[in-house]
Amino acid sequence: MKKNKNIVIMSLMLLAFLSCNDDKFLDVNPSSETPEQALSSPTAATELVNAVYNKFLNWNESSFAWNGVSSMTSDDADKGSDPGDTGGDKDLMDAISFSPTSLSFNEVWEANYQGIARANQAIKFLPDLAIDETLKKRLLGESKFLRAMFYFRLAQMFGGVPLIKNVPNIQNPADIEAANTRATRKEVFKFIIEDLEAAAADLPTQYGGPDLGRATKGAALTLLAKVYMHMYKQEDSDLSIPERWQKVKDLTTQVMGLGYDLTDNYEDIWKEIGENNEESIFEIQARGETPNKGVEGYFVSQGARGAGGWGWGFNTPTQDLANAYEANDTRRDATIIFRGETLWDGLLVPNTVSNPMYNQKAYVSKTAETFNGNDWESNKNVRILRYAEVLLMNAEAALVVGGDAATPLNDVRERAGLGNAPVVNQMAVWKERRVELAFEHDRYFDLVRQGRAGTVLRAHGKNFVDGKHELFPIPQAQIDLSGGLLIQNPGY
Repeated sequence: MKKNKNIVIMSLMLLAFLSCNDDKFLDVNPSSETPEQALSSPTAATELVNAVYNKFLNWNESSFAWNGVSSMTSDDADKGSDPGDTGGDKDLMDAISFSPTSLSFNEVWEANYQGIARANQAIKFLPDLAIDETLKKRLLGESKFLRAMFYFRLAQMFGGVPLIKNVPNIQNPADIEAANTRATRKEVFKFIIEDLEAAAADLPTQYGGPDLGRATKGAALTLLAKVYMHMYKQEDSDLSIPERWQKVKDLTTQVMGLGYDLTDNYEDIWKEIGENNEESIFEIQARGETPNKGVEGYFVSQGARGAGGWGWGFNTPTQDLANAYEANDTRRDATIIFRGETLWDGLLVPNTVSNPMYNQKAYVSKTAETFNGNDWESNKNVRILRYAEVLLMNAEAALVVGGDAATPLNDVRERAGLGNAPVVNQMAVWKERRVELAFEHDRYFDLVRQGRAGTVLRAHGKNFVDGKHELFPIPQAQIDLSGGLLIQNPGY
């Protein structure tokens, strides 16, 4: 039993929140107070939930490993950098020759369970706090939305995973078993849906002032639609595939009525002036005060490498992605930094940089935007959910269950400077998703749910094996810590 207790704590890192030094709520003096007493003020309760948001700022959650797993594996991105710089295992991600011991998988596993631990703490304590009931309901909704996002990432990567629904009691055998046993994909998706439905019911449609950027009803509904879209296996739900697509259509239609709109200039989305604008549904919020609180290493690790550059040069656009844009598509230049070009802020990208292309969505201007010299945690938000994706999900759903697919599809194309799609069909929507959402961590998972990952990625020179690489391997370190109770995915 003692060994199993250690497994729970070490493998899932469910108590990691205790060592987080960036969360203000942890500064509350616990001397003779219960947690409920210590947190029973609106400020302290809000900081409890802020600690959940703050997990998205961490290196292991949103930066290097996540870029490797979700982006470099796809046909949109190469490892980049110099040939001899593997980034630990990013060369293996690029080639799809990774294994259960590849370090990126263990990093993202730990990161998302650390986030789940923080969310579970908030959801445990909030109901009993002596604070305004409206605020309490909202904070619970935010926590459930964030927990759902952590679990959604895990389900996309690994399929069924241990389902930790509350703060574990290491004296309780049931909690120990849950922490070391994989739930089915269906069970994980069901839990995510429950969290998002509860969040959507209790969250406001918008915020102002200091609360701008918190999870909204629109964010919960959008993520819920995305979850149904990614439930591509028949066994993922008791609903039929058409019924799931009807959910996608209904949910996105609801979001389309909440007042969102497309940013006039696509390139502006990725600038500081585009943060939390009319297209934004959910972003990771960076803060520019000293010391900065931005996403650790996200921007510098993807910046141009070499003489005259400003970063490490990882996660670079492929020529295949560059070729995927139609003539006059404004998204091409807004997505890709080309060696030798002059950027929107007047910076000349010298011909001496190491790679021919870089990710412009991860660019921070040191002259035209707020920048205080902190490359590691720069003051720039990372976009997670956008209204353009809502339109494309709505169009794709309409092609399955009926309805107007052309209007939402062509709205996205019009913003990009293009005419109406010559043909409105599944391939047209899939192509639009690729060029609209490049480097937003969707491409690999899109190819898998579309059933064409093997065909597309093998043509790109990657070692994709059908029946294996639709899911990533459960980290061997976690299997070992569980004493072999965690079962590996097929093929690994």
